[in-house]
Amino acid sequence: MERPAWAPRSIDISVPSVSRIYDYYLGGSHNFEVDREAARKAMAHLPGLPKIMQANRAFMRRAVRHAVAAGVEQFLDIGSGIPTFGNVHEVAQTAHPGARVVYVDHDPVAVAHSDAVLEGNENADVVAADLRKPQEILSSPQVERLIDLNRPVALLLVAILHFVEDADDPYGAVAQLRDALAPGSLLVLTHASYEGIPLPAERAEGAVDVYRDIRNPLIMRSRDEIARFFEGYDMMEPGLVPMPHWRPESAPEDEDPYAFSGFAGVGIAA
Repeated sequence: MERPAWAPRSIDISVPSVSRIYDYYLGGSHNFEVDREAARKAMAHLPGLPKIMQANRAFMRRAVRHAVAAGVEQFLDIGSGIPTFGNVHEVAQTAHPGARVVYVDHDPVAVAHSDAVLEGNENADVVAADLRKPQEILSSPQVERLIDLNRPVALLLVAILHFVEDADDPYGAVAQLRDALAPGSLLVLTHASYEGIPLPAERAEGAVDVYRDIRNPLIMRSRDEIARFFEGYDMMEPGLVPMPHWRPESAPEDEDPYAFSGFAGVGIAA
């Protein structure tokens, strides 16, 4: 398999990557045949996966605009993935040119492309780090340079927590990040769930099996389990809801049925 010029030498291009599969769902070009093959296998069971990812991105953009309107001008996006049109820094800095953004991902392709996209942008940077090690993120030079932890921060955990198994204590990681942020900070979160998927759970489970086979288990949590991530936060209206129902800018009934898979919410730290 020929290695494209944009692929860092350090990565194994014969192994699928969650962030490159996500890039494929969104119509991006920074993925390999091994990623596309895994995506097609998952879509054979859950054909609406691209619609779910598009709903994720649309929710993220609405939540970022809401954060800026509420006076929050700092963004920490963990599990940010490969940059696509309408990324956090583009949305935030369009709404407020001085907004500061730090992206965090452990995929080398995502980090390399974020570096390239952010070149010359003094108010945005990227960290190669893992959500499961919050202290490494918080103490990184990029966060120390751009994020004032004494002022409110919007913490984005969009489509990332469902890739963290219970054994790795995702609730503890989210709590550590919460405790490091100032009152008035926001938690912006989406999470996969069997609830809302317009298919029998047994069929959707076939897509979950594909992620398990590539050693990136997809953890489908219930609404109550997802709500636990908001401990220490007050939920903002309309609460923890399917993505198209969170402060929609168009009629939710016009959305594809798959867009209602999983949950989205925003909480504010007391």
